[in-house]
Amino acid sequence: MPELQQMFNRHRKYILYLLSLLVLGWGFTPYKSIFLGLILGTVISFFNHWLMIRKTTRFGEAVAGGKKARSLGTLSRMAAAVVGVIIAMRYPEYFHIASYLIGLMASILVIMIDFILIEMIQSCKKREER
Repeated sequence: MPELQQMFNRHRKYILYLLSLLVLGWGFTPYKSIFLGLILGTVISFFNHWLMIRKTTRFGEAVAGGKKARSLGTLSRMAAAVVGVIIAMRYPEYFHIASYLIGLMASILVIMIDFILIEMIQSCKKREER
C-alpha cells in the first residue's frame, strides 16, 4: 500500500493548497459566506478522503492477513457530510449552503485532476522511451 500513501500525500498537499487559496479569498473578498461554505465543504471532504484511505488500508491488511474484513465506513462519511449541512443550515449568515455542497466535492476533483496529471506524465515518459 505504499502507492496509496504516496497518492494520499499528493492529494493532501493539493487540498491544503486549495484551502489556503480559499482562506485568501475569504480574507480579501466581500464574499465571506461563500468562501466559508467552500472552506467547510473542503475540510469535510478532506476528512472523508482521509477516512476512506485509512479504512481502505485496514481493509487491505485484513484481506491480506486472511481475517474478516470490516466495512469501509460509508455511514461515518455520510454522517460527516450531514453534520456539515446542519452547520451550514444552522448558521446561514456565515455559510452559504450551495458553496458548501461544491466544497464537499473538492477531494473528488483533486483525485480526478491528480489522475489526469499522473497519466499525462506517464504517457510522456513512455513516449521518451521509444
